[in-house]
Amino acid sequence: MSRHRRSEGKKGGIRRAENNKIYAHPIPLVFLQSYVALGLSRHIVLNPCCEGYWDPLTRSVWVTNPKDSAILWQRGFFGKGNLSRSEPSWLSRQVNARKAALSGKVTSEEITTKRREQRKRFKMDRANAIAAAAAEAEEAFRTGKTVTSSIIIPSGATWKPAEKTPEKGPPTISQSNNRQEEDSGDLNSIVDVEHLQLTPQEAFFLIWCFDCLSIMSPQTDEGMSLQEIWIAFQTCYMDQRGLNPEPALQLRPDNPFLVNYVAYHHYRSLGWTIKSGVKFCVDYLLYKRGPVFDHAEFALLICPTYEDLADSDSPTRGTRDISWSWLSTINRVNSQVMKTLILCYVTIPSSALVTTEMLGSPKCLAYYSVREVTVRRFIPARMRD
Repeated sequence: MSRHRRSEGKKGGIRRAENNKIYAHPIPLVFLQSYVALGLSRHIVLNPCCEGYWDPLTRSVWVTNPKDSAILWQRGFFGKGNLSRSEPSWLSRQVNARKAALSGKVTSEEITTKRREQRKRFKMDRANAIAAAAAEAEEAFRTGKTVTSSIIIPSGATWKPAEKTPEKGPPTISQSNNRQEEDSGDLNSIVDVEHLQLTPQEAFFLIWCFDCLSIMSPQTDEGMSLQEIWIAFQTCYMDQRGLNPEPALQLRPDNPFLVNYVAYHHYRSLGWTIKSGVKFCVDYLLYKRGPVFDHAEFALLICPTYEDLADSDSPTRGTRDISWSWLSTINRVNSQVMKTLILCYVTIPSSALVTTEMLGSPKCLAYYSVREVTVRRFIPARMRD
């Protein structure tokens, strides 16, 4: 047992060292130090020039170049693969699946799919057995007979999947060799159809703070200016049915893009890695280093608050009304997964202070403020002391 534990620790140490090497840079910029004469040194900043396309329907920026996707993910965990859970790894998973098919092994995804199919089949068998037993009991009650049911309702401990009919005999040696040659040729013919998706908050943070991303317009296929990007990210959250031909006239200080970006910029500037928290019913998840190293420690819930209550009469779509029952539900969900819930109150400035012209540029962000409140679940049985 001690030898097994020692081997697990060795494997974990190797994997951790490899991750530290791959994700050594927390931001897209790379700082190199070069020495000159007389013992003096200077820093050289390497700024990548990534490129993406703006898609207003999905409210995201698509980075289709695999090299740019790798840079943005490995240097700060920006974006998400559209065919993956987080890291864009669709191509590597397809290659591993082909290699596993060649060697006759089963991938972890295939094992998960098989377990899900068995769980679904078990639930269907149990539901059919319960329905049959209920129908038999109802028939016995109607006829006045004694219920002597022979139906056994399966349980998770005793149920076993039905055995499938055996397939035909194994292929011959020539057939297996031909199949291996065909599959080995298919490994190089797999086309990577996955792209990295950046949220408007992530994309604008990369543009405004690091100037390492350029966004192309899908209509003209030309680069968009900072002003055009700023307006486009706000108008994508508006109701397109009543949109004015001049989007700047419709801008409001409580736009969801502005509120979310204020919180995103605040925590990114403090060194946190921020990812989407929709899985746990919150807006963002805060990681100390990134999802590769550890789980998120904090769950962030953005709560817009108005400086002038008169502006809350006609809020933009995206602001929310918080109730105690809803807050208790979210707190319960995040407490079960060992995450501390943080209420991030973003103060929306008054419309009299921030005019429509000011909302047309990022200068309006100076009038927003952020406050945090930590929410912990009270458990009487554990907190008596």
